[in-house]
Amino acid sequence: MKRLQGKIAIVTGAGSVGPGWGNGRATAVRFAEEGAKVFAVDRDPERLRETVERARESAGVIETCSCDVTRGEAVAAMVRACVDKWGRIDVLVNIVGGSAPGGPVEMSEDVWDAQVDFNLKSVFLGCKHVLPVMEKQGSGAIVNIASTSGLRWTGAAQVAYAATKAGVIQLSRVVAVQYAPKGIRVNTVVPGQLHTPMVEARLARQRAGGDVQGLLRQRLARIPLGIEGDGRDTANAALFLASDEARFITGAEIVVDGGMTVRCD
Repeated sequence: MKRLQGKIAIVTGAGSVGPGWGNGRATAVRFAEEGAKVFAVDRDPERLRETVERARESAGVIETCSCDVTRGEAVAAMVRACVDKWGRIDVLVNIVGGSAPGGPVEMSEDVWDAQVDFNLKSVFLGCKHVLPVMEKQGSGAIVNIASTSGLRWTGAAQVAYAATKAGVIQLSRVVAVQYAPKGIRVNTVVPGQLHTPMVEARLARQRAGGDVQGLLRQRLARIPLGIEGDGRDTANAALFLASDEARFITGAEIVVDGGMTVRCD
């Protein structure tokens, strides 16, 4: 029996900025492989093309939806579209997010506001519009994707990203307790410094002058396991938390970072 057989799952940020295994793409594909009908959501429909191809390679069922998850009316419409298509929502995975460099002095107020919308408001809106559907059903699982930057310093000043990802963790805990009596579980995956398409597309330029391999070496040196993770590692943690195997788990976090955050140096 596949672990999500018969489940309806919304995965936001299911596209990717480039080829390879981003968190959203990997999660959408893994869920489809495990029997879920996946409603794959991204702001840019083109970013979903590879996601759909990979999901369908395993005979997975996947539909796409273009949505800006920082806009409440757009999220409400996206949720209605999923319910209209498949009648229910069993799983929501809020994955949309991204970092911007700088501390309070260097960062503009506009960038701060955009980071709050992108990383935290998007999670709030996903929960806001999906929770009533799950409450009516009497069941559901929400998995929010945070970051180890929300737990500790991870090598670069990115104050808005760190603050918003810490906010995702605490938002998840509060909603978990509020909705536990209604049969809804809420948990968080906390990825570390993974090798996703974002490294080549954005981070190497921000932090290493465009030197992708140099940035990867820096990041790998922080990881006790000494190997690179990618979006599939995030996806597998999200899969567990979304599945009935985690039926007694809510308000919890799974850190997926190869041991980085428990180092003291």
